[in-house]
Amino acid sequence: MPAPTETDASGPIISDRLSPDAVTFARGLVDAAREADGVSPLSEQSRAAIDSAANTAVRHVYSDFGYANVLAGRDGEPAMIEAVVDPVHRRQGHGRALLSAAFGTARELTADPAPRAWAHGDLPGAIALAESLGLARRRELLQLRRPLGPTAPDLPALEPRDDLLLRTYDGATDDAEILRVNNAAFDWHPEQGGWSLDQITERVQSSWFDPAGLFLAFDEADPQQLLGFHWTKVHSAALGEVYIVGVDPAAQGRGLGRLLTLAGLHYLADRGLPEVELYVEGDNTAALHTYERLGFSQYAIDVAYG
Repeated sequence: MPAPTETDASGPIISDRLSPDAVTFARGLVDAAREADGVSPLSEQSRAAIDSAANTAVRHVYSDFGYANVLAGRDGEPAMIEAVVDPVHRRQGHGRALLSAAFGTARELTADPAPRAWAHGDLPGAIALAESLGLARRRELLQLRRPLGPTAPDLPALEPRDDLLLRTYDGATDDAEILRVNNAAFDWHPEQGGWSLDQITERVQSSWFDPAGLFLAFDEADPQQLLGFHWTKVHSAALGEVYIVGVDPAAQGRGLGRLLTLAGLHYLADRGLPEVELYVEGDNTAALHTYERLGFSQYAIDVAYG
């Protein structure tokens, strides 16, 4: 997997844009690492950044053996680093060189003294690398899974509610309300908060989007104002995802999170998917209790080191 760059003793190359050859190289590294480890080395947001045009909020760091990108944090949040090293060339110091350059770039990009680096799956090699760089665990993102097949525990029934109108996505006229609720529900979240309509449009236009899998809950007395939504995602014939569940903070306490999650789970089960996954912050106790009661258990963990 030759790198389309010229590296030298000064270390990895840093750029705000990748050439087409470099994009292909970075994608190839992601695919090779996913095949080797059983987990993607980069998040959805970081994978999308590989294809980004010149963007002052993104830096690319790459060498003959690896790739990383640095995404500026939002509203004072730490800059986030995600990296991948060619599995064939691991344990040769390339990951350390790549991360060292990425941390330096993150500090220059945002004047942030405390950037963080994600380790997806928190694999032994990543743990050892973090220790060698003097990094500590700062944030944990849990991946939970639940079986949906015929031998799985039954899903709770989706009970009708007289006070709510539950329907699916009806097109671009719904986008503004989805955006409003998303940003209200996740104003604290480094990645999910602070969206613009561009993020909604990008996902609606993606190949995986299905309007029948995006559930919207409105107050029966005010059917124009969205209370919450559940955006599902189908990765393959074997796996679906509780992609986003967002509830307007003003509507908390009405059981909307459970209702919307169940609506999506029944939809995924009816499509014949045998398993479903979701991601939740490790310290979100309320959400963890909700998902555990719906039959989810921990499958994997992503850790942000800093």
